[in-house]
Amino acid sequence: MKSIKFMTCALVIAGIFGTFNAQAQKFRIKGYNTVSTAVTFLTVSPDSRSGALGDMGVAFTPDANSMHYNPAKYAFIGLKAGADPTQYDSYLNQKLGIALNYSPWMRQLSPDINLFNVGAYYKIDDKSTVAATMTYFSMGEIGFTDENGYDLGTYKPYEFAIDATYSRKFSEKISGAVAGRFICSDLTQGVDVAGKGTKAGISGAADIAMYYVDPIRLGSKDGTFSFGVNISNIGSKISYYADKSDKEFIPTTLRLGPTLSVNLDDFNNLTFGVELTKFLVPTTPISEMHIGDSIVTYKYGWDETAFAHYGLNDNVSTIMGMIQSFYDAPGESIVSDTLVHIGKFREELSEINLAAGIEYTYNNLLFLRAGYFYEAPRKGDRQFVSLGAGLKYNIFSIDVSYLISTTNQNPLGNTLRFSLCLNFAGKE
Repeated sequence: MKSIKFMTCALVIAGIFGTFNAQAQKFRIKGYNTVSTAVTFLTVSPDSRSGALGDMGVAFTPDANSMHYNPAKYAFIGLKAGADPTQYDSYLNQKLGIALNYSPWMRQLSPDINLFNVGAYYKIDDKSTVAATMTYFSMGEIGFTDENGYDLGTYKPYEFAIDATYSRKFSEKISGAVAGRFICSDLTQGVDVAGKGTKAGISGAADIAMYYVDPIRLGSKDGTFSFGVNISNIGSKISYYADKSDKEFIPTTLRLGPTLSVNLDDFNNLTFGVELTKFLVPTTPISEMHIGDSIVTYKYGWDETAFAHYGLNDNVSTIMGMIQSFYDAPGESIVSDTLVHIGKFREELSEINLAAGIEYTYNNLLFLRAGYFYEAPRKGDRQFVSLGAGLKYNIFSIDVSYLISTTNQNPLGNTLRFSLCLNFAGKE
């Protein structure tokens, strides 16, 4: 039986993301019960603008990087912050756009772990837009060893996703979109794990999204109210074993939230937003195990031989997992081999992450941003403040963000992220 050094790297990444399961084994810190999925790179904000806003963007002004948060926004591409969406002249004349994004990862641990993202959109007409993106996550070079420490070679694990969307306006104020996604995760590079052959994990997924934007009047100020909803990564489970056993959920995610944009005057605009996110996958249950008449132990996961279960069986289909994710929390936590009561409703609420962001715009040329992200301690404990700025000139826009982690659970802590967008005008 072989064990590989890759597992150490996997567990490190697991702790940072809050969820990860490359070898289909549950990783838990006692007292924590994170919602576990594979291919967690799909949950990472690829662009600097959203990163600077606390990893939010479901209802913010559309841009070339709308795919990750809300592909329905592409139908309103070119709309300026605070502009009346029912007035055609409030749109910038944007026909085609290209976005390039880069995020270095864990530079204190390794110099060659990176996230790359490239995307493009094309506005077919005033109502319809198509777009496609590719995200590539490189884990750098990792030396694999067997259980005795013998070298098995150096490999370069990686993951990537390719997606495409069609976005259409249903009226002057509302749009919808569907997106398809191909996912590949090659973490083991074919090396046997626990005596079993492995392969790259493959999955397919879809997004369903909606975007609403409406002009408003706040006293003497004009502005817009917008609201977005996106259910992303609705797709098949993924397995890393050659026999396709031990399949894991991909990170199906619900995002929703409002944004308010206010024109302070002809040149200055402020946009505020709040966003809620929740994984629509089952929470790992807890099994109560009895050894003899007096020894009682607890473990995460569903065991058919258990004396009692807390939570629901998580070995269900994708659709059933989405449904039961709203009511399957165990309501208990394992701390020092003891069961600590939390409460089902309280635990369900703790699985909802909160993000808030603000963006200041000057003359649609200069952008200053700040945000905050909160995840409950026992669900991953990612909490951070983010800052960023952007500059738009002619067809170019450049954005940069900086993340200040308030805990030790974010791999982008104290890291700069960069984005470059090019927007080309159509014929007048």
